Amino acid sequence: MSWGTELWDQFDNLEKHTQWGIDILEKYIKFVKERTEIELSYAKQLRNLSKKYQPKKNSKEEEEYRYTACKAFLSTLNEMNDYAGQHEVISENMTSQITVELTRYVQDLKQERKSHFHEGRKAQQHIETCWKQLESSKRRFERDCKEADRAQQYFEKMDADINVTKADVEKARQQAQTRHQMAEDSKADYSLILQKFNQEQREYYYTHIPTIFHKIQEMEERRIVRVGESMKTYAEVDRQVIPIIGKCLDEIVKAAKSIDQKNDSQLVIEAYKSGFEPPGDIEFEDYTQPMKRTVSDNSLSNSRGEGKPELKFGGKSKGKLWPFIKKNKGAAPEDFSNLPPEQRRKKLQQKVDELNKDIQKEMDQRDAITKMKDVYLKNPQMGDPASLDHKLTEVSQNIEKLRLEAQKFEAWLAEVEGRLPARSDQARRQSGMYDTQSPATVNNCAQDRESPDGSYTEEQSQESEVKVLATDFDDEFDDEEPLPAIGTCKALYTFEGQNEGTISVVEGETLYVIEEDKGDGWTRIRRSEDEEGYVPTSYVEVYLDKNAKGAKTYI
Repeated sequence: MSWGTELWDQFDNLEKHTQWGIDILEKYIKFVKERTEIELSYAKQLRNLSKKYQPKKNSKEEEEYRYTACKAFLSTLNEMNDYAGQHEVISENMTSQITVELTRYVQDLKQERKSHFHEGRKAQQHIETCWKQLESSKRRFERDCKEADRAQQYFEKMDADINVTKADVEKARQQAQTRHQMAEDSKADYSLILQKFNQEQREYYYTHIPTIFHKIQEMEERRIVRVGESMKTYAEVDRQVIPIIGKCLDEIVKAAKSIDQKNDSQLVIEAYKSGFEPPGDIEFEDYTQPMKRTVSDNSLSNSRGEGKPELKFGGKSKGKLWPFIKKNKGAAPEDFSNLPPEQRRKKLQQKVDELNKDIQKEMDQRDAITKMKDVYLKNPQMGDPASLDHKLTEVSQNIEKLRLEAQKFEAWLAEVEGRLPARSDQARRQSGMYDTQSPATVNNCAQDRESPDGSYTEEQSQESEVKVLATDFDDEFDDEEPLPAIGTCKALYTFEGQNEGTISVVEGETLYVIEEDKGDGWTRIRRSEDEEGYVPTSYVEVYLDKNAKGAKTYI
């Protein structure tokens, strides 16, 4: 099966077919190039996606990643970053192993094809020239033969005419002989050129064209083989990254299996446990008696609180929630007494751990300076030992300050840990919190309780009157006059006030400000006389009236 013998007369069609083959190859190169661009774009999008959902450093999001589900999500983000890297590898390998190589090969293929068809056209032109020479000699031979016949006929006519002179007859005879000789010469020339043309034609169809077409066939077959090899490379480039992609997916599955719902539930307890005991039953207070209601022995009140207003849960405390009853003014105290007991204990423990780390760091620095001083003492040429005394003294002072600070927080921590109830006593506390107690017992219990917002009510012994939950509630909200508006605010976002004491607002809504943010992140607002509550300060834009009472002036 050879193009030279089977397709000897299809020069033009072979030229079109080989050009089509190059076009197909260039189309495949374009396909691979676009695939590499897609892989790069996909990898970039995956990296941006992973980066977008990474937790921000030193933010609340970073604390959320203590939970196993969040850790698994973080692991998924990291694995997706590696997954994106494999798509970049695919793009790089396809570019270097397919696109670049085939582009270079196409240029060489075009040159080779051009050379072969140029050689074929040259052979065609040569055989066409020989054919033209043959046709020219043939026409000349034919013309000379006709001229010789006409000269012979004229001579015979002149010779038969008795009226023609002998000289004219001789002239006609010589003319006929000349024409006949010219015809013989043309015949010999035509015969020679014909033999030469036949030889050239045999060489053209049986030697030159088969050789040229065979080279073109080999060129085309090499192109086909190269396309096949490139397709195999295309698949292998993908196949090479499959194990690594598989490992990424395995790590995601492993991270998913590591999620521990019980552990996450325990972390929620540790994060939000207040340490307060649930309140007991509220005693029935009989208002049918004509006499002034006296404080029940079992009520949650101090024996000395006779002059205090009675417990009124149906008074003016319209939907107030106890975390907002007693709000801390200004910055949070150093001992975290504004927090519930359990949260306070965690904060104090965290502070103690930080101070211990700082102490260890300073001690390591002191040891390093001491060693350097010893080196200077042994080798004075390396430095002056006295130059380190000031630094050593400064580090020692820092250590002493940190130790005093740590002792202070440890004392607070010990105090809190002593206050927290043991789990075995919890049931007893729940059932007997409001049992009848003597005045002294009530007084001592009140001193050890925390206020509803988490701050301790540690009165000194000389302050005999102890405030408890009911009197705090009455002091804060019962019979209070409505607070005047000190400005207005505009809701930046919609807030759903699902908890008691909060108020829902809609984005763009304008309301009155009746109490500024005191450092706890909440602002008290009013929509109408009977509708007020707290919203997060970050959800509103506050416009304070400088002339209003209690309004601050910001510069």
